[in-house]
Amino acid sequence: MKTYTPGEDDSNKTVLLIVMDRAVAIMEGSFMKKGTLKQILLITDGCSNKGEDPVAMAALAKESGITVNVIGVMENDAIDEKGLREIEGMAASGGGISQVVFAEALSQTVQMVTRKAMTQTLQGVVNRELRQILGSETTIEELSPETRGEVMEVVDELGETADVEVLVLIDTSASMKSKLPTVKEALLDLSLSLNARMGNNRFAVLIFPGKKKEVEKLLDWTPNLQLLTSVFPKLAIGGITPTGPALREAMTYFKKKRSLRELLSKDDEQFFEESM
Repeated sequence: MKTYTPGEDDSNKTVLLIVMDRAVAIMEGSFMKKGTLKQILLITDGCSNKGEDPVAMAALAKESGITVNVIGVMENDAIDEKGLREIEGMAASGGGISQVVFAEALSQTVQMVTRKAMTQTLQGVVNRELRQILGSETTIEELSPETRGEVMEVVDELGETADVEVLVLIDTSASMKSKLPTVKEALLDLSLSLNARMGNNRFAVLIFPGKKKEVEKLLDWTPNLQLLTSVFPKLAIGGITPTGPALREAMTYFKKKRSLRELLSKDDEQFFEESM
């Protein structure tokens, strides 16, 4: 692919070429560290009742480059109105997507929300670059159909190749007890779906409330979620719903230092071992 050099005369280049090069450069640069899309996926069925305002915490996450997606698990054809406002508010302030579903539709919804949020983040990058290039408020939607289609191909390609980190926050308050088996299956399906992409994936799972603390680690960063099969049956259910503190802890968890060896791919790890 021809490389775009900042400062060159853009008159002989297509919008697609410039946007592609700039978007890829941003993906590989500081906007999303080493091309990593970061998401918090919050699964809950109720309203926070302790700690910081979760809507404010979601806004802080967005400022840190982390998208907050929220799925409300509904039962008996209803969800508390206050809880619904909170779910929508967290996703809106966190730059993500919210969805309220019945437990039986959770698996499909988790995959849809995660993928859609990835595309939404990438479109945001491209839209910023379009405004830089064209010096206006132009967005993808305002491009000609042909150019728009080409740009969306770039977005789709980046969505398949970008590295993704998803930190799952699971509400384990008493009302979630009957829904947790479905949550486990939905997350296993999400792992399979994302691992079908070319990009690398990392998942971590935190629960709230925990046995001894408001928020506890259930699963550390891992490329797949198969270990959930063994740890989920051991979950202690019940207690308060500290959604705000859970989001705050999730943000700090992204900053957790990981060893070089843990970050290497299998091929790189083999090379690393052979070089020692």
